[in-house]
Amino acid sequence: MARTGVDSTHDARLQVALGWTFRDPELLARALTHRSYCSEHGLEESNERLEFLGDSVLGFVVTTFVYREFPALPEGELAKLRAAVVSAEALTEVATDLDLGPALRLGKGEDASGGRNKPSILSDAMEAVIAAVYLDGGIEPASRLVLTTLEGRIREQATGPGGGDFKTRLQELAAQQLDQLPRYQVRHEGPDHSKRFFATVTLRDHVYGSGEGRSKKAAEQAAAAVAWARLQQEAGDA
Repeated sequence: MARTGVDSTHDARLQVALGWTFRDPELLARALTHRSYCSEHGLEESNERLEFLGDSVLGFVVTTFVYREFPALPEGELAKLRAAVVSAEALTEVATDLDLGPALRLGKGEDASGGRNKPSILSDAMEAVIAAVYLDGGIEPASRLVLTTLEGRIREQATGPGGGDFKTRLQELAAQQLDQLPRYQVRHEGPDHSKRFFATVTLRDHVYGSGEGRSKKAAEQAAAAVAWARLQQEAGDA
């Protein structure tokens, strides 16, 4: 595939953000190629077939994760949880966090009309990129990419008896059992385009949970989920 139209340095930066270096860079190139670019350059295959595959890979990884991580949730709640995090809105947010837009290969008209920021183009490209990682490296790196970018969102969406996100649920449980509120500490690493956040949550002067994510909120939610499970277990053992 011709690699004109976008500076390949965007591809290099994107691979760093994805946490995967492609053995076959043409897979990534195809995943980033919109049909408008194909029309202008006489290419046969856009990212649409990869998007089709990526949708299935994404669904499998998220379904497996929520099944294992939330054994108390019935089938209907698991389905709602999966739907919330594999939505076009969620994928657009992930693509934006990864700075996918500048790496896209778009036709001149689509580019001029703001195609690099269109949710439909970004979410479709994100699914195509997931498929490209899967084809290049297998299910393990594809799963790692999906969960690195979506685990925080999954835990934010997860609800149980009483509802609420894990930070809210931990705060309520800590107030009830310990008569105190959790305290969070967050640090971050990496460049702006690929920043990772690491959070710890403390109760009774002890770290009860740690988590990470691509945003401060996601990292805190991941840490809160671990702490909430530990506090629940302690209450059951008492």
